Amino acid sequence: MSNQPNYDEIIQALQEKYDKIDQDTDDHLYGLLYSKPITYWDYIQTDALLSLQTQRTTLPDEMVFIAYHQINELLFKMILWELSQVAEKEDLDVTFFEEKLMRISRYFDMLSTSFNIMREGMSVEQYMKFRYTLTPASGFQSAQYRQIEFASTELINLIDYRFRKDIDRNTPYTHAFEHLYWQAAGKDYKTGKKSTLLVNFEKRYKDEFLRFMEAYNTKNLWTRFKELPEQDQKNEKLVKAMRHYDYTVNISWVMAHYNAAKHYIESGIGDGEATGGSDWKKYMHPKYQRRIFFPELWSNEELENWGNNL
Repeated sequence: MSNQPNYDEIIQALQEKYDKIDQDTDDHLYGLLYSKPITYWDYIQTDALLSLQTQRTTLPDEMVFIAYHQINELLFKMILWELSQVAEKEDLDVTFFEEKLMRISRYFDMLSTSFNIMREGMSVEQYMKFRYTLTPASGFQSAQYRQIEFASTELINLIDYRFRKDIDRNTPYTHAFEHLYWQAAGKDYKTGKKSTLLVNFEKRYKDEFLRFMEAYNTKNLWTRFKELPEQDQKNEKLVKAMRHYDYTVNISWVMAHYNAAKHYIESGIGDGEATGGSDWKKYMHPKYQRRIFFPELWSNEELENWGNNL
């Protein structure tokens, strides 16, 4: 026997649905007579999606670079989608929390392993030519990745370690923003002057970041974790999932990105600098900024050796 509802049940369910939003069911049913059947390409918006890869040069491998970074941004969107569900869940429990963490980790696993698409899938000579048309843009300017960080951990863990002792929960967000770890990559370390890379980034996203920072100050992953009953905070599978996520984002993915950048920037072709002019090694390598989302879940030895053996 079929588990599908019968015709009368469907009509009744539709009636209840539209009654709840003060809509006339007959109008919506009548509209079905004129609606077009859905197709794959309309649903996925394939034509629009495939029209977004616009090269700035005639070098073929620039297409690889553009499409790859757009794929990254789509994955970042999916990660933020899962993070928001944990943030907004009213009756958060261990099972739901772990499930979302592992989904997010799998996305980052994809990001980590996919860097070979760029490292081995683009001609060094072509990249070192078309990269000059990207200046002063940089992957540093991925707003979604910054939001992922804000949604993952307490803000203090994203502050440049040199300033953490002077910043706490009472610090204005505008002040904390100026001391985020990635600010150092966009400033002249002697004068403190911001690079064009950073100025452009802040002009476009600073206000949005400040709102996001405030919103997730009370619902980031770590805050939600600490809201769980103490016994659940000791759940072995959940703690393992938290640690896995932390390591995947702040070691595995970062190092995959670092090694891909090193492959090209230190190829011997060009000036050995990142397109945005940042001190890319100190910005990217985990041993310098020691980005750790959940430091309380790691031993003192693990914290001290974070990124040192890579």
